[in-house]
Amino acid sequence: MTVLIDADGCPVVDITVKTANQAGIECVIICDTSHIFEKPGIKTVIVSKGNDSVDFALVNMAQKGDIVVTQDYGLAAMCLARGAVCVNQNGMIYSDGNIDSLLMQRYTSKKIRMSGGRTKGPAKRTQEQDKAFEQTLKELISG
Repeated sequence: MTVLIDADGCPVVDITVKTANQAGIECVIICDTSHIFEKPGIKTVIVSKGNDSVDFALVNMAQKGDIVVTQDYGLAAMCLARGAVCVNQNGMIYSDGNIDSLLMQRYTSKKIRMSGGRTKGPAKRTQEQDKAFEQTLKELISG
């Protein structure tokens, strides 16, 4: 088992690294050249800046049983197809039961924005969200 982090715009990199280290699980940070992370003892894969370059690198690394930390529904869908377990920054586990509706929600929001409309952005991150994420990650690691 490896924990793979989609680090571009990820607010829980430090929590993920700490939790993986405590459990003795390999952790890999994947980012592009505009978000470089250097964490002691953690492998960082840096890819060229480009549309979905991090996503494609990560999905190619993901294997059955790995844990993927991402807030990207499209990436989560691809990793689920490879047998990985995917979790977002708030502790929500992506599954075959919820990924279709999440992708549809993303598509609908994009259509609204493309037609000149506005959609609500995310609320300010809270400590409760961090705690929920950490708890879920610990549960996923312990199986």
